[in-house]
Amino acid sequence: MSAPHTDVEQVEAANTAFYEALEQGDFEELASLWLTPSDLGVDETYHDPADAGVVSCVHPGWPVLTGRGEVLRSYALIMANTDYIQFFLTDVHVSVTGDTALVNCTENILSGGPAPEGAGEELGPLVGQLVVATNVFRRTPQGWKLWSHHASPVLAETDEDEQDDTPA
Repeated sequence: MSAPHTDVEQVEAANTAFYEALEQGDFEELASLWLTPSDLGVDETYHDPADAGVVSCVHPGWPVLTGRGEVLRSYALIMANTDYIQFFLTDVHVSVTGDTALVNCTENILSGGPAPEGAGEELGPLVGQLVVATNVFRRTPQGWKLWSHHASPVLAETDEDEQDDTPA
């Protein structure tokens, strides 16, 4: 077993690699970062979904996706329909217990799709979004692998919300 500070650094690096693969649209790299049954010594020809190690993902506004196939398909769809995406991570907190690590962070996302037809621009308008995420990693012989990703939008307060809180 490695030293705790090394585990935290390795988990931080795995978490960063996940977001960098998304930003670069590198599907193969992204897929390599997710846990596989063989990472846990489970025979992939017969893999009971109830076994430990089944990956899951919740994108903001999506239902729970379970299983490597569903999760990776979702990222393929996101990558195919997003021309530009950049993550600025804040409030990153890593906790490691044994062979499991938990990363909580805020994803400050800047993304853009294709330009409207005839606009002559290379990229459509950029949109910002604030999302909180929990990423769960498992230690494998190949390093830390993503076991679960859960992201939820942060509802921004409006001026009206602030006015409603003032006493009458």
